[in-house]
Amino acid sequence: MSIPAAAAAHPEEPGPADAARAEQVTKAYGAGDTRVVALDAVDVQIRQGRFTAIMGPSGSGKSTLMHCLAGLDTVTSGRIWIGDTEISSLGDKQLTRLRRDRIGFVFQAFNLLPTLTAEENITLPGDIAGRRTDPDWLRQIVETLGLGDRLRHRPAELSGGQQQRVAVARALASRPQIIFADEPTGNLDSRSGTEVLGFLRDSVDQLGQTVVMVTHDPSAAAHADLVLFLADGRIVDRLADPTADAVLERMRRFDGSRTE
Repeated sequence: MSIPAAAAAHPEEPGPADAARAEQVTKAYGAGDTRVVALDAVDVQIRQGRFTAIMGPSGSGKSTLMHCLAGLDTVTSGRIWIGDTEISSLGDKQLTRLRRDRIGFVFQAFNLLPTLTAEENITLPGDIAGRRTDPDWLRQIVETLGLGDRLRHRPAELSGGQQQRVAVARALASRPQIIFADEPTGNLDSRSGTEVLGFLRDSVDQLGQTVVMVTHDPSAAAHADLVLFLADGRIVDRLADPTADAVLERMRRFDGSRTE
């Protein structure tokens, strides 16, 4: 597959405004004839205070890239930073502490504890770490996400969209340096999905958060400031200020190139 000129250019120079950065990151599974390269010498910078979407066909490496950037998976070679901390050289305990203190996660599955109220689920990571959630910050998150009248409800008493909003609030509660969201609307209907994406957008615009989201949905990607397109383990294009139609057109172009 040919790489578009925009992707062939050098990535942005790293700087103090990087929330995360990957340098020549390769992730491979197996060895010899069974070796599969999921990421192939990827360079990428995630800017602070921006919403970045990662897209690509199935098997392109988009989830692998997010998991490596978030310290959920190790790399075969290359280096990764969260802020000014190189995480690719950290041990398990250091990585666990970094993920707890500096990274927020939102997944397709809501991962809420059924016996806890919405508020207790939101503050749970801080409670486990022995760290009290700032009440003013919690109030601001709750207002932004429209959860004020749902805090005493348990997950079974909430809709899917409300549960995912609780998961977003939980990710924001510790004021993480960066939030990683893996298909956060995958289990939601279109209306609830649009609401959750709007709240992620608001967390960037109103709360100064940095969000990285893996998605297959052009409409979801259109909420981002920048879309990174992956194919065959490489970043093959970038699209700033995306629209759903522009994202869909880029995806069609890559799919067509793969079949030529």
